[in-house]
Amino acid sequence: MLVDVRPLHVGDFRRLWAAAVVTSLGAQLTAVAVPLQIYGLTGSSSYVGLAGLVGFAPMATAALWAGALADVRDRRRVLLATTIGIGVTSLLLWAQTWAHLRSVGVLLLLVGVQQALFGANTAVSRAVVPRLVAPELLPAANALQSMVVLSAGIAGPLLAGFLLPVVGSQTLYLADAVAVCATAWAVWRLPPLPPAGSGGHGRRAGIRQIVDGVRLVTRHQVLLLVYVCDFAALFLGLPTALFPQLSRETFGASNIGVLYAALSAGGVLAALFSGTFTRVGRHGIAVAASVGLWGLAVAGFGLSRSPAAAVGWLFLAGGALLALGVFRRTVLQSAVADEMRGRLQGIDTVVAAGGPRLGDLVHGTAGAAFGATWAVTGGGVLTLATALALLLLFPDFRRHRALDTTAPDTTVSGRPGVCVAPAAPTRPHRRA
Repeated sequence: MLVDVRPLHVGDFRRLWAAAVVTSLGAQLTAVAVPLQIYGLTGSSSYVGLAGLVGFAPMATAALWAGALADVRDRRRVLLATTIGIGVTSLLLWAQTWAHLRSVGVLLLLVGVQQALFGANTAVSRAVVPRLVAPELLPAANALQSMVVLSAGIAGPLLAGFLLPVVGSQTLYLADAVAVCATAWAVWRLPPLPPAGSGGHGRRAGIRQIVDGVRLVTRHQVLLLVYVCDFAALFLGLPTALFPQLSRETFGASNIGVLYAALSAGGVLAALFSGTFTRVGRHGIAVAASVGLWGLAVAGFGLSRSPAAAVGWLFLAGGALLALGVFRRTVLQSAVADEMRGRLQGIDTVVAAGGPRLGDLVHGTAGAAFGATWAVTGGGVLTLATALALLLLFPDFRRHRALDTTAPDTTVSGRPGVCVAPAAPTRPHRRA
């Protein structure tokens, strides 16, 4: 029942995972310091919101491009370059604070650059994991990685809140830059990871390669529906934009921090007991069930009238979101040949980042028009209905199963109808 730690027996994955513990915590320090510095310079929350918008477009563009690049170049080198770039940007954030530039323009520029590097790094790193662990260990590996990110999302802001009055934002940026060195060392220790079957695509990454990835998604129903499920959950059901309104009107202003923490805490708890679901074989049903449970929990949260009930529903929602992330990434990593993994992870990064941003806009508008309760509950019900509809309407999605390492390879490549077995350091990538 507890978290499956078998992927940690693989040395390369273990080093990356351990380094991510340090680096994710450092990234949260910067995530807290940037909006505080922007607000301190401008005194306006609109500039804080602008930082999120400024970061999204570069992140989305870089994720798509880096995903294509990961399918034609050595992924270790691309991952190392983007990791070092993130560290250098954190150093520049420290330098602008140390130099007392007090320039919002410079700060927003650095935020845009760092978000671009983060998007690129995320797309490439998710394409690397299937090359490090055996196919049947992918769900467990994804659960371990998600646990690190969610834990850092809880511990990082708490640590930043403790350190800020003592050392200031300048030291937080420097600590983030130092923390990135852990991941850079772990990536440096990786073996060369040239993508299998990349010769047919040439050695350049561009619009054509990105379009090939989008075309692959639109031609293969399971892949497309996985993206639809994830977008529906984050666009229709993510209620965080309404937490301030709900805390003021229903739960008490002092409980807003508890609401934010409850989602991440539910995910961490689910990760600790991820052995209960990471061995599930029907990944299509697992994705839809996670989305449906998320929608049900969000609807229950919207109807809650006490902080205790609200936290309980958010715990359940956080666990469902963790499971959705595990199975979504596993399907995208395992259902295609190695030559296409980078592009699919690039698209996934854009969907995962764009859904919440668009959802915040829709929820905020609906909350102002109909009230927070109706907006949150309605979004949860629509999310649940979407999951049920996809299960009923698409039998291939229901039948999609986990990898079977005893069967011949039938993963799909960038050319529909062609099966390509990707290279792996442990065993050939195969599924039923």
